[in-house]
Amino acid sequence: MMMKINICITMLLISNLTHGQIEDAWVYFTDKPSAATYLGNPISMLTQRALERRTAQSIALSTTDVPLEATYVAAVAASSGIQVKARSKWLNALHVRGAKIDIDALLLLNGVASVAYGNTALNKESQYTHKIRNKETTVKEVSSLDYGLATNQIEMLKGDFLHNLGYTGEGMHIAVLDAGFKGVESFAAFSNLHDVNTENGEIIGGYDFVNRNANFYANTGSTHGLSVLSTIGAQLSNQFIGTAPDAQFYLFVTEDPSNENPLEESLWVEAAERADSLGVDIINTSLGYTTFDDSSYNYSYSDMDGNTAFISRGAELAAATGMLLVTSAGNSGGDSWHYISAPADAVSVLSVGAVDANESIAFFSSYGPTADNRVKPEVLAQGQNVYVINAAGNVATSKGTSFSSPIMAGMVACLWQAFPNRTASEIRQLIIESSDLYDNPTAQRGYGVPNFQSIYELLLIDAFEEKALKVYPNPVSTKLHFEWLPNAGFYKVVLTNPAGLEVLNTKVFKEEGGLDVSELSSGLYFMKLGYNSFQMTVKLVKK
Repeated sequence: MMMKINICITMLLISNLTHGQIEDAWVYFTDKPSAATYLGNPISMLTQRALERRTAQSIALSTTDVPLEATYVAAVAASSGIQVKARSKWLNALHVRGAKIDIDALLLLNGVASVAYGNTALNKESQYTHKIRNKETTVKEVSSLDYGLATNQIEMLKGDFLHNLGYTGEGMHIAVLDAGFKGVESFAAFSNLHDVNTENGEIIGGYDFVNRNANFYANTGSTHGLSVLSTIGAQLSNQFIGTAPDAQFYLFVTEDPSNENPLEESLWVEAAERADSLGVDIINTSLGYTTFDDSSYNYSYSDMDGNTAFISRGAELAAATGMLLVTSAGNSGGDSWHYISAPADAVSVLSVGAVDANESIAFFSSYGPTADNRVKPEVLAQGQNVYVINAAGNVATSKGTSFSSPIMAGMVACLWQAFPNRTASEIRQLIIESSDLYDNPTAQRGYGVPNFQSIYELLLIDAFEEKALKVYPNPVSTKLHFEWLPNAGFYKVVLTNPAGLEVLNTKVFKEEGGLDVSELSSGLYFMKLGYNSFQMTVKLVKK
């Protein structure tokens, strides 16, 4: 028996010397030979909802939407010493694990264009890969619960304004890519999402990409995803409400809390592709990557350029499909590495830093700019002393840009619900432009705290102008009618004569059907029509 053991050990040593350390790498393919077939039958690769989202934003399908070539994948999977761990149709790549000698041999396969190692020192030209493990959140349970503990984190963004108008995320699909969600399926705070008797808001699907199974509620050793989701979708009577409680959610586990490995970037991209294919509108990512358990995979600040990390390149392709990506900036503001992480560095994502209840910057909130000198984070939301649902299902205080990001994502859903004809890029830009530091951004605060009320009112003005606000008939004899905008219950009407004298000042309610002008004298009038902060003047002729 001892001889057999010695022989086994000897063989293992020889194998290690021959093949070397196990590495993570991405294998990129040359093309997609079946592209024409798939593009000719789009429903074979995307759901109808996903196709409708593309059409609404005038986004054409391309080869990035086409699945990987099956024969290429099979050849890699059958190669000696190779494990296929993840795949990305957008980047036309597989994430593989194996010894360098075996990975290098893949370059001899038909269809393989290149190999990029997670350990960039192994690449001929360092070009890719990484993750900060957002610091473990310290959760302090609240002993005495008052009504509306989440009030400040919503009102800071003027989210209550949108809620009061009935915009609570209904009809919007949000994908949360995170760690564990155990408890969401049972806690009272999420009953609105899993109770079939509720009218709006529900969990409509998910997947555990780490363990490759459909049980995304399984205990993964973390409830980070549960707390993140709570800031968007939870409701606990008289105690707590998320920013978009009536939205619908997909829950995707992409983060392995026991390991920090570049594979998690690939799992995230794979989940984002799944979200796209399902027709998701918004992705929230409360994860960030700069360092790994194996330091040879670590990113440098120069890699935070939006075009180096695998996950950042995947995020950019996700945004190109018409989804809006909201991402935490990172919790490294007080560390020697105090910069943002990937994918917060991606050009088209909305990166979110953290402030406290008084809008003072949280010390831990990561700094920008990106390595190529772009403003990041773009916006801020509450992430210091923020309220969440914790691992016990109770309302608790916590901290982290992990929570400022989903708070923002929920408000994005409410705004987009109000103006569904706007594109993801338009919504993102409007949020940035509404922020209090838009003209003078800083490295840690970015453009500042956005104002969703001002965005709504601006878009309402645009809607007035786009519709040219039809007032008819003009000339009018007895009754004047108006084209009514969504949510406008009344218009304020002021009539003046050519001499500037006011002859009428009233409110016209929608249910009245119009304005009776039969008592007015014949002639020319100037009518000021107003709603909220908007006002326009129409030349009116009375017969």
